[in-house]
Amino acid sequence: MKGTNKVDTMNKQLSYDEFLVEVKKGIMTEGGVCPVTSTLLLLQGKWTGMVVYELCIHDWCRFSTMKKEIEGITNTMLTETLKGLEKEGLVQRKQFNEIPPHVEYSFTDKGKDLMPIYWGLANFGLKYVK
Repeated sequence: MKGTNKVDTMNKQLSYDEFLVEVKKGIMTEGGVCPVTSTLLLLQGKWTGMVVYELCIHDWCRFSTMKKEIEGITNTMLTETLKGLEKEGLVQRKQFNEIPPHVEYSFTDKGKDLMPIYWGLANFGLKYVK
């Protein structure tokens, strides 16, 4: 990677024009990683994209609804994926202690900040991916 231009990553947001200038310098986070790579690593995993997509559709989504909507996912993998997203602060879990008990998930404010990223990815996919 060119250069070692470290950007203060705490609450830093770049406009697109600022990004174009900084990326030419070799933009990196405080940890020495490209911020795009950091984001992609945060969202890696076979099921993460599909779980995030379901949360984009619903304000609050029950575990059972996600299980039905995501073809092929096991209870274990859905649980692990949701726990990972919760650990990263992207998803919040709400448990209802009623009969029958159920759990619902939604984005945190941090998770909601993913929406423009998914919008961009969706537009790219609609335009270029067949």
